[in-house]
Amino acid sequence: MDNAHPNPPELPTGMELRRLRWRCRRGMRELDQLFERWLNHAYATASDAERGVFLRLLDCEDDRLWRWFMGYEACPDAQLSDLIARIRALPA
Repeated sequence: MDNAHPNPPELPTGMELRRLRWRCRRGMRELDQLFERWLNHAYATASDAERGVFLRLLDCEDDRLWRWFMGYEACPDAQLSDLIARIRALPA
């Protein structure tokens, strides 16, 4: 038995995942793609804490998200900033 993840996070049900995908839909296609990328590549293995940070990120305004993701402005929240960097580093 692999002990790397002794208590893996619960995977969302189909309905939860659909709701989350809906929340990822933004006013800008680029943001949609970035959020979808994280859902597809990282959500399943993310800890509950990381998922919480992702939900906080989704609560931010699109124009602010755009500036943070494009590097035009530094995100003042360290957790959000770290997640933004991880999302940007994911393969397209």
